[in-house]
Amino acid sequence: MKRAACTALSLLLIASASVAQNKPRQLKPGFNLFSKEQDVQVGKEAAAEVEKQMEIVKNDQLQAYVRKLGTRLWSQPEADKYPYEIRAVNESAINAFALPGGQMFVHTGLITAADNEGQLAGVLAHEISHVALRHGTNQVSKANLIQLPAMLAGSLAGQSIWGQLTQLGIGIGANSLLLKYSRNAERDADLLGTRILAKAGYDPVEMARFFEKLEAESGSGRGLQFFSSHPNPGNRVKAVQAEIQLLPPPRPSPETGQFAQAKEIVKKLPAPKKVPQAAPGSGQPSGDIKPSARFTEYRGGFFTVSRPENWEAFPSQDGKSVTIAPRAGIVQDQGGQVAIGAGFLVNQRDASSGRVDLRRDTDALIKEIVASNRDMKLEQSSSSRWNGEEVIITRLTSPSPLKGETEIDTVMTFARSSGLVFIIMVTPQSAERDLQPAFDTMLRSLQLPR
Repeated sequence: MKRAACTALSLLLIASASVAQNKPRQLKPGFNLFSKEQDVQVGKEAAAEVEKQMEIVKNDQLQAYVRKLGTRLWSQPEADKYPYEIRAVNESAINAFALPGGQMFVHTGLITAADNEGQLAGVLAHEISHVALRHGTNQVSKANLIQLPAMLAGSLAGQSIWGQLTQLGIGIGANSLLLKYSRNAERDADLLGTRILAKAGYDPVEMARFFEKLEAESGSGRGLQFFSSHPNPGNRVKAVQAEIQLLPPPRPSPETGQFAQAKEIVKKLPAPKKVPQAAPGSGQPSGDIKPSARFTEYRGGFFTVSRPENWEAFPSQDGKSVTIAPRAGIVQDQGGQVAIGAGFLVNQRDASSGRVDLRRDTDALIKEIVASNRDMKLEQSSSSRWNGEEVIITRLTSPSPLKGETEIDTVMTFARSSGLVFIIMVTPQSAERDLQPAFDTMLRSLQLPR
């Protein structure tokens, strides 16, 4: 009797494991300094710039068609209920793109190149997936760990978030961090796009077939713009077919019946107009970065720290990160880029796997910081003790945004169950001795939960 019970239990466990292995992989957004509301704001402000640079098709019938197609896709729960909008633009390149928060643009060249509505819907579902998984602002966050928290505070000279991002050198061109994705992001957008297409009643394989068609024709120049920002993750059709096997049986729905008519409208459109792009502004404020001897407490989402009274706190919208800096330490150079020349940053990121490994996750963080900051060098990195626990202290150097200076970035990392907490102390080399006492006071006051 006992053996029979054990056998039954073993079979049950095996069956449970088999079911777990046959479930679709969970897809979720990665590390991000932006809130979802800021994604929407960035997207709307960037979309206004797109409309200045690209020719929106003046044909109500075509616009109604792409809107109907888009609505069918983004009404699926996987699209995460962003306020999506879509416009057709008169552009012969085979492409479509989605800005953070759901602003989408589809090139007429894509409509011409698609063989059927399922292929067009596939590209749109793929772009919707980039929005839902927040790939654009995830990349901007990873590339601008030092400068971005203060930018997102939204209190620098009354600028919009988009205005501040353009000063960081982030635009809406082909190489924009908001629109140029990694192969891993492409893979995840394929998988989520598969789920959206299936629920909307389209055959998801059409998405992969269209991408493969473009790749096969890339030697002739077709699809080059798409693949310059959407690198092929490889084995698309195979991956999509494997994903389909994990989903409930599809419920095919009829196409809109307007695809052929849309292609005819596109054929009759005039040649696209070219709109010149505007150049960013420039300028550089000046002032004293020396901290006062008086300090006041700042309470963040998971920490408290004291700050010099004459330094300002620029928290993220969710309060989980903050840049504390003197106004004169936040500068805009002649190239129009805004950067932190002096300040104290507190932030946290998820571990690269479920559990924090201090050395591994610190190495990953430093690698990202160095890769995203031109001419930055790693000087040294070593373990130390802080309040009885192990921390890693890393010293980085780079040209400072403060004229004629070398910047010293001292990064301290702490392992917590919720993720890797990191402090970045930014100072021009000539002021390092002057700022260090203030940094020491801030570190002594820092309270982090275990």
